[in-house]
Amino acid sequence: MTDIIKNLIVALKGFAMGAANVIPGVSGGTIALLTGIFNELIEALNSLMSISTWKLLLKGDFKEFWRTIHGTFLLWLAIGVLLSVFSLAKLMEYVLAHHPVQTWAFFFGLIIVSAIFMLSDIKGWKGSDLCWLIGGVALGAFICLLSPTETTSDLWFIALCGAIAICTMILPGISGSFILVLLGKYEFIMKAVSELNIPVLLVFALGCVIGIVAFSKFLHWLIGKYEKQTLLVLIGFTIGALVKVWPWADKAACQAANVLNGVPESELHVFGAVVWAVIGAGLVLALELLSKKSGKASD
Repeated sequence: MTDIIKNLIVALKGFAMGAANVIPGVSGGTIALLTGIFNELIEALNSLMSISTWKLLLKGDFKEFWRTIHGTFLLWLAIGVLLSVFSLAKLMEYVLAHHPVQTWAFFFGLIIVSAIFMLSDIKGWKGSDLCWLIGGVALGAFICLLSPTETTSDLWFIALCGAIAICTMILPGISGSFILVLLGKYEFIMKAVSELNIPVLLVFALGCVIGIVAFSKFLHWLIGKYEKQTLLVLIGFTIGALVKVWPWADKAACQAANVLNGVPESELHVFGAVVWAVIGAGLVLALELLSKKSGKASD
């Protein structure tokens, strides 16, 4: 395989990761795992966090620095991710404005089936494990029920959103976009991307960098030492937070969309919601089957 084809394949995988990170409920980390690049991605990120790696750059040994951080891999992956995010942002802005019930129903189906599959992957259940799961559910529901629908758009908060979201975007099964939904900034960030709001995007990107530097090694340590408990709490949190993704949660947005589409404000679009929830669930099922097929092929 020539280098250019290999790099284009990496970019294509990055495009899939970017698409996943735009959609609440699907994790870019999951796509990285399914496409076989997760380990290299984590290795590259860990290299970027190493002081010895940056000493190479200070010494002027750029070639060795580039090799150590898997520079070519990261470059083409980033190209794919960015192309995906910027091309899909306008679509997400449109469907959330014109079809919020169907869109959130799609996300609802994605998230709930993802959680079910994640729970099925956990083996050797104990009584204490159920406590961790229930604790996560309670925490997720509690935060969502108390959190305001609208949060501040001050730049410090946008940076904080980036810092928190980026950590979940690289974890398999945990959706960074879903975290933005919980923080009340998903639609805001999608709009900033579609309109190329540079100040907001730069601050968000800065937050992502800070998040990677501050939390990635801690998350790596936490997963390594308390993997089962951490995953149970995260899965429980996701389940509890489904109250935030309920298709009819934002009544004002639903009514505004109905006005835009020229239908009665009281229209609930139940049939459409069910159809799109099933489609979302089916997408996760397809990814799970692909994952198992890939696993068998590699054995």
